[in-house]
Amino acid sequence: MLNIDEKTLAELRSGFNLPAKPEILEHIQNELNSDEPELNRVANIISQDVATSAAVLKVINSPAYGMSRTVSDIKQAVMFLGLNSITQIVTGYLLKEAFDQSLCCISLERFWDNAIDISQIAMLIGKRVRANVPVENLQLLGLFHDAGIPAMAMRYDNYKEVMTRAIQRPEYTLACYEEQLYPTNHAVVGYYLASSWNIPKPMCQIILRHHDPLYLDEAHDESEQQAFAILKLAENLAFEGKYFRNCADWHAFKDKIMIVLNIHDDEYVDIKEDIEEFLISGN
Repeated sequence: MLNIDEKTLAELRSGFNLPAKPEILEHIQNELNSDEPELNRVANIISQDVATSAAVLKVINSPAYGMSRTVSDIKQAVMFLGLNSITQIVTGYLLKEAFDQSLCCISLERFWDNAIDISQIAMLIGKRVRANVPVENLQLLGLFHDAGIPAMAMRYDNYKEVMTRAIQRPEYTLACYEEQLYPTNHAVVGYYLASSWNIPKPMCQIILRHHDPLYLDEAHDESEQQAFAILKLAENLAFEGKYFRNCADWHAFKDKIMIVLNIHDDEYVDIKEDIEEFLISGN
């Protein structure tokens, strides 16, 4: 397990103005950590925020979740999905609302559109390969894994140029280009943000190491290995759909991902075609 030392964390605290964990999430997590957490109390906390409630219901009723019936209110959602699942969905929505476009040198709308694509593709892949990973974990990982990018764009005025370089010259990952100019990269910043929001530790490690091929060589729970592999596959399929080429680090991950997800080349092509159809249909 790769850990971030206290010196790095101290530098992040002083150098980055990261969004604080929202109050509504604090209330939900406090309820989850109580001796006897109650569904109704969590539902009431969420229901008090109209925008969050609407966003949660939209996510749950999306094709990626594939619910057999329309979920019409938050209490239903909590009963169907459970406390942990609903918390992950709320967290994903709150993350998107936490960054201020006026302080950011990249388009947050474009960034979140891409993150949502990856999130939904990850959920679809999870169902396709029958992964032992809760769909809401894939949803949250898809949204959160690159959350360090808008944070970097708030901290560095020239960050948009770095992102453009990474797209135009894909021989290196964005993290490599970041490290040429800055004392950190978006994966480390995203890890710090996820940790401060009390995202489960295994998910924080995936966020931290999502550009590290060695992760799949190590001993992790099957669900963690699958979550990592699905995220990287979703990331590559989303990138390929936009730029008609693979991500810079796909070559380092492909063979390991195929093994972890137990898919062969023909299945990969089938998944790719399904995802292309999904993206063309406008989700």
